[in-house]
Amino acid sequence: MGALYPDLDVLDNTEVLKESMQNTGAAVMAWKEYAMAEDPDWYAGNYEYQVPIFVFTDKVPQKHPKETDKLTFAFVTDGFESAVRQAKRAAREKDITIIGSASTTQLCLRAGIADELHVDIIPIFLRSGFRPFEDVGAGPIQMERIKVVELPAGRIHIRYRLSK
Repeated sequence: MGALYPDLDVLDNTEVLKESMQNTGAAVMAWKEYAMAEDPDWYAGNYEYQVPIFVFTDKVPQKHPKETDKLTFAFVTDGFESAVRQAKRAAREKDITIIGSASTTQLCLRAGIADELHVDIIPIFLRSGFRPFEDVGAGPIQMERIKVVELPAGRIHIRYRLSK
């Protein structure tokens, strides 16, 4: 986490994150990202998105994490697309934010379910890892740039609308 978010304390106070938190009605999260918290009870009251979170996984934790009146967890074992459908119902008219790694990005793009793609470029070369735009299906994916924001610590945030 530290390598991807060396500026997390600054990022929390940006308009980009505040806007995302305000517009998000539910989140879909991969197990890998959920498990990054050393203590799953930490999410309640601390995580940026205090909304229903749908974790797609092949295993349900033995102990259900602490929840609040706004933040709840559902562990979805019948696939990513099922988690997205459940999140849509919970979000009502608001956005669904999908939180995940390169493999989650690939799932979204292959399924054609994303309306927007948010990409942050940070001034750190990791030298290895997964490639988020590899194996995303046949043919080109058309995108329209919506917004570019320069954030503190050299981070550049780019928002794209995906053409369907």
